[in-house]
Amino acid sequence: MASSLTCAGIVWAFLSFLCAAASCVGFFMPYWLLGSQLEKSVSFGTFRRCSYPVRDESRQMTVMVEQCGRYASFQAIPSAEWRICTVVTGLGCGLLLLVALTALMGCCVSELISRTVGRVAGGIQFLGGKCSCSDGMGL
Repeated sequence: MASSLTCAGIVWAFLSFLCAAASCVGFFMPYWLLGSQLEKSVSFGTFRRCSYPVRDESRQMTVMVEQCGRYASFQAIPSAEWRICTVVTGLGCGLLLLVALTALMGCCVSELISRTVGRVAGGIQFLGGKCSCSDGMGL
């Protein structure tokens, strides 16, 4: 298999993949904020949560659901800021993953990555990193 990447390009491709994977795992994990509520440990991320309160109408009280899960719908995410954060961070992770997978394909396919494609991929990767790191604020 011939590669269209230099040695530095191959290192860039593998580091890009590792960083994209770490960003995606961090995005999907519900451990962004940790705390306690109703004397139970709770945690949540942009679209997942663990141990959350639910109103039990039959007993007329609030009970803690001690499991992890996604919000029922996009509108169920608590605030507009968290919805924006979910979209922007997800977009950033998607861009990082797209560039990383393209770069890994460039390790196996000759003439896939040219100088121009590498520069464009670097720009897309920069934008993806900015989206992932900014969490929607200051773009």
